[in-house]
Amino acid sequence: MYTLKHIAALLHLSNEKLPDDVVIKTLLTDSRKLLHPASSLFFALSGPRRNGHLFIAELYKSGLRHFVVSEEIDEQLFPDAVFLKVKDVLAALQQLAAAHRSQFHIDIIGITGSNGKTTVKEWLYELLRPDENIARSPKSYNSQIGVPLSVWELEPAHSLAIFEAGISLPGEMQWLEAIIQPTIGILTNIGAAHAEGFNSDREKLQEKLSLFRRSEVLIAHVDDPLIKEAVGQLPIKTFLWGHDEACALQIVSTERQSDFTMVNFVYQNKRHSLKIPFIDQGSVENVMSCCAAALYRKMEVATLAHRVLSLQPVDMRLVFKKGINNCIVINDSYNADTDSLSIALHFLQQQARNTKKTVIISDFLQSGDAGEKLYQNILDQLQKHKISQLIGIGPQMSAFMPGLLQSGHSPVKASFYLTTSAFMEHFHSFDFKDEAILIKGARPFRFENIAALLEQKVHQTVLEINLNAIAANFKSFQQMLQPATRIMVMVKAFAYGSGGTEVASLLQYHKADYLGVAYADEGVEIRKAGVSTPIMVLNPEASAFEAITEFLLEPDLFSFEQLQAFEDHVRKAGLKDYPVHIEIETGMNRLGFDPADMELLAQKLKNNTWLRVQSVFSHLAASEDEVEDAFTLNQHQMLVKAADQLAAALDYHFLRHIANSSAIARFPALQMDMVRLGIGLYGIGSGDIAGRLQPALRLKSTIAQLKQVKKGATVSYNRRGVAQRDSLIATVRIGYADGYSRRLGNGIGYMLVKGQKAPVIGTVCMDMVMIDVTAIEDVHTGDEVVVFGDGLPLTELAKSIDTIPYEVMTGISQRVKRVYWSE
Repeated sequence: MYTLKHIAALLHLSNEKLPDDVVIKTLLTDSRKLLHPASSLFFALSGPRRNGHLFIAELYKSGLRHFVVSEEIDEQLFPDAVFLKVKDVLAALQQLAAAHRSQFHIDIIGITGSNGKTTVKEWLYELLRPDENIARSPKSYNSQIGVPLSVWELEPAHSLAIFEAGISLPGEMQWLEAIIQPTIGILTNIGAAHAEGFNSDREKLQEKLSLFRRSEVLIAHVDDPLIKEAVGQLPIKTFLWGHDEACALQIVSTERQSDFTMVNFVYQNKRHSLKIPFIDQGSVENVMSCCAAALYRKMEVATLAHRVLSLQPVDMRLVFKKGINNCIVINDSYNADTDSLSIALHFLQQQARNTKKTVIISDFLQSGDAGEKLYQNILDQLQKHKISQLIGIGPQMSAFMPGLLQSGHSPVKASFYLTTSAFMEHFHSFDFKDEAILIKGARPFRFENIAALLEQKVHQTVLEINLNAIAANFKSFQQMLQPATRIMVMVKAFAYGSGGTEVASLLQYHKADYLGVAYADEGVEIRKAGVSTPIMVLNPEASAFEAITEFLLEPDLFSFEQLQAFEDHVRKAGLKDYPVHIEIETGMNRLGFDPADMELLAQKLKNNTWLRVQSVFSHLAASEDEVEDAFTLNQHQMLVKAADQLAAALDYHFLRHIANSSAIARFPALQMDMVRLGIGLYGIGSGDIAGRLQPALRLKSTIAQLKQVKKGATVSYNRRGVAQRDSLIATVRIGYADGYSRRLGNGIGYMLVKGQKAPVIGTVCMDMVMIDVTAIEDVHTGDEVVVFGDGLPLTELAKSIDTIPYEVMTGISQRVKRVYWSE
């Protein structure tokens, strides 16, 4: 237990004036994740874009009173707050975590490598959990911030800890080593990940190995000559595995079957066989790293072989799908512990702010807490996130939670079942309607069966939206901006086909300054989903004025007639200073006031008590085209001149903006007060920015049927597809009604099956398309087919039919299932 005074002492700060009775349990770095204000300490971290000091007022309003800061704070604004002032907030966080780690004299396993860190951590946890009380990094918390937050979770009840460490630049590992101080080290491999930060793989390997400079032993796979050489030079004990006879665990042979791999190995001069329930090389190597660690810790081979059979793929994703009866279902059956519950509940809150929320949760099979204390913690989190209904499954849930709910007079509606099967026997689909459902269960409870009951049954063509990639792209563009420049994100046209409310909720969570939609009904839908971020409507029709003001949307006004009509509506509604945006025509010749009319427009807006200008903006016509750069710069100058004329007439400040996605990257001087991010959010870009973006969309389907056809046979309508040889033709469950253009037919387009190209043969049908899979081995009905993504970029598909990614994205039909996921 740490008091605020104790923490100040550990940070070498004066603590004479600090209160004696404040106990800190939670170290907070993200203002959105405040759960227990009274016992939390906020570290005001400053990054390339976000400054944690800017969120102090918001946190203070929410009841938080304890802050670690590096900037001067006007403490009179926060009379009850305590500020611990340090030179470097991140260094203070790491220093505190290192001091906490030093209080424990247990084995700490530190894992690093280019790939597989999280998988090895999770599988090793599964193998050792029956014998140990284990602390481990939540999800993939392996960064300069994630590691100290993970280590802080160490408690006296833990007998073992497993932490992973990830680095991307030279010199970073020394800070993580000081925090983790591993007694046992595991090196997974060395590969291409984060190669851009190092001059060579050798340099990167040496940086990773510095994690183990004080370890008692290093466990490593030494079939890689580079690793073998480097590990052999370390001054610590090693436990090596691989094909070399000198290895403590020597691989003799590996036999891959259809759904498992048999590994024969020698350990302590005895030959053993291990059946691994995976066939890909990466998974087999990760399992063997875990086995080496388990054997080093004296696990019997027979016990190990039995436990390995129960290992399941590690899915780090929170999957968000449409459910039955207008529900949304968030499936997080990855594991059940209090840290990952907090992450999942934040995601639930982010995606379903104003919706009834149900949580289906199993017993927590591991925790530093036990019994009533553990389940009180769970209940506190459920209440904090305003969960309406709890369905608890498992004997511990059934034993502890009902009494806690009753004694605390909790408003949470609850029901309990001893087993998953018991819940499924009582399941009625009509019990779930118009709500958000989080499924959170430990693996032995097999909650994937519950997910199958709740998820909406639609055809197998799916558009996957990677919310992590969207968030990363948003941050990439943010980092190109000046600190004072705001960012509006366009979520028009159903967020370019990706789902307006879902993407808007994510953007609000990441504190976008503005959202932009094309029509009022899009904005209304987003507002109904609980999004409060300001929303600009680009094409506000007079018939939508009432909805605009009812849902606090902000119209783009682009003509005198429209301005007068909206002013009349606002006046009749009894509103004043209603926020509006003024569009200036600078060369797109689509919508906007003529720059020559600025004097007249200024007269209309001056002393106007009904309307208040939020921004003055224009649209660039060709910012991505280098040939048109002079035209682009002239558009900017025209906007500057027009805005200056309006500013001279108004006695208040308004924002100015013209830069779109490509201009953000190509024209830093055009940032002005705000930029508008569109398709770049989804990983579509050109030039230098393209390499910094992550593709966010993946369209996939499945094979419905396979047919052998003879040379000369025709395929599809109009007999335009002709087999040039005896061929194997696959029928795929997607057509032009789903958004797969007819222009892709007859060999123009292709799809990926097992990572290989399969050309479209014949005409694209309404609901189906045929592809030639003759050259691809081992193809079966039901196999996945990638329409774009994973080796087939959306930009390439669009280019093949002489269009742009916008058209492809917005053309994907609403009958195509959207699946959202987040790691």
